[in-house]
Amino acid sequence: MLSAVFFPNNPSIYRSYPRIKISPFSRKHSTSTGLRVSASLPEIKEVKTEYTPWLIAGLGNPGNKYHGTRHNIGFEMIDRISQAEGILMNTIQSKALIGIGSIGEVPILLAKPQTYMNFSGESVGPLAAYYQVPLRHILLVYDEMNLPNGILRLQPKGGHGHHNGVKSVIQHLDGLREFPRFCVGVGNPPGTMDMKAYLLQKFSPLERKQVDAALEQGTEAVRTLVLEGFSNRITRFNLGQKYKYNKV
Repeated sequence: MLSAVFFPNNPSIYRSYPRIKISPFSRKHSTSTGLRVSASLPEIKEVKTEYTPWLIAGLGNPGNKYHGTRHNIGFEMIDRISQAEGILMNTIQSKALIGIGSIGEVPILLAKPQTYMNFSGESVGPLAAYYQVPLRHILLVYDEMNLPNGILRLQPKGGHGHHNGVKSVIQHLDGLREFPRFCVGVGNPPGTMDMKAYLLQKFSPLERKQVDAALEQGTEAVRTLVLEGFSNRITRFNLGQKYKYNKV
């Protein structure tokens, strides 16, 4: 079981986050350790696993009304990861449903904020501070209309792209944006359809099939990111997504 050290409510915590001592998730391997990779990647002789904990937060809206909608794709990714890694999502903390476990030997905290999308930062910020997760290991998973349905993209940092959930998280991380993002494409609304109505709509059968395949790929991509960081494998993953449907 992972322990935690409480941080006072201090919005400036991330101004000095590289100096934070990661004590709640401490382990025997306190420094990076080399791991050999498979022969399928001959150009990479060695990668390093960093045992600093990760917070993986999927954005969405709580309640059955929003289950399966485009705007809740972040929740779905968290569910897939929890199933794949055997992590129970059975605790409420900081207005979020959370699960604590690991990917390989790297500690991870999975979170589904229960604050509704526009206030996601009220969960993500306090969780990151409580568990002393550095900014570079806060992975935000959310829907992206600028990507075709089922296309995935991992980025080490970025802006909010007019996404209110991401905007809220940035606000509660003292305005800092240097945290990773996992964007799941849901496409643009057809014709003159209202954007909000589109995001709160469920996927068509074809879209659902594409999204299910993307979630499976995404789970493996998250595992790679946690174990290797933004390595060449992540670069190749993004490139493969770019041409998956020959649309991007």
